[in-house]
Amino acid sequence: MTTHTIEPHPLPDAPHGTLAEVGRDLASRPYARRGVPARIDPIRVVLVDDHQLVRAGLRSVLHGNADITVVGEAAGGEEAVALATRMHPEVMVMDVEMPHGDGLTATRRLHDVAPDIHVLVVTMYEEREKLLDALNAGARGYLSKSAAERELAEAIRVVASGDVYVRPAVARALADLRDAPPRTRTDARARLERLSEREQTVVILTARGFNGPEIGRQLGITAKTVDTYKQRIEEKLGLSHRSEYVRFALEAEVLRVGPDPEGAARGL
Repeated sequence: MTTHTIEPHPLPDAPHGTLAEVGRDLASRPYARRGVPARIDPIRVVLVDDHQLVRAGLRSVLHGNADITVVGEAAGGEEAVALATRMHPEVMVMDVEMPHGDGLTATRRLHDVAPDIHVLVVTMYEEREKLLDALNAGARGYLSKSAAERELAEAIRVVASGDVYVRPAVARALADLRDAPPRTRTDARARLERLSEREQTVVILTARGFNGPEIGRQLGITAKTVDTYKQRIEEKLGLSHRSEYVRFALEAEVLRVGPDPEGAARGL
């Protein structure tokens, strides 16, 4: 089995500015052009997801890769951090939303206490929705679950080598994004001003990936009331899907990419 050494290629210091900037950096990386060969010594991996069936599916996908061995599983972020300190894996395959400690919080903790452990975020969210948050939390890779079956082993090899993984096709697509010109930003801000302060907060929290009940808990209102705000937002701005919220919030320059979503909402 062929092996070679790849020098780590770190991203610029966090926080990262825009998806286009990240995409341009990732698209230039060696793995995006030629991939990473399998290793002789197995990569030690821990799977972290609150659904046992998902963990079983990931384990099944990895079965047959002689250079990858699953050494443990965890059902939440808190358990993942504790397990990592005992098992010392090279890679943690981490979900984002879990009831017993979310994945991004766990990633930040691992980045602080065990920086030699590389986190690969594997989630239902597409890259445009959570990529910046994951990278700023310290993750070394990002993969949507829809692509995990065909690319999971490759992504694990990349992050274990010290590089950062985002699907090459996605990196190139992000690189092709054009930062919003001043007129677009001005127009977006003007549209934002059509919303009430509470509606603006709902836009930001939705863009950051929070669902209705989670937004309700943060704002002290019911999920039904959040739905009412979203209906008003759709009527005023035509936003319905989360990806539309993300794009609009980026254009209006109100989407912060740090770990504090409540602070982001206060930043209007």
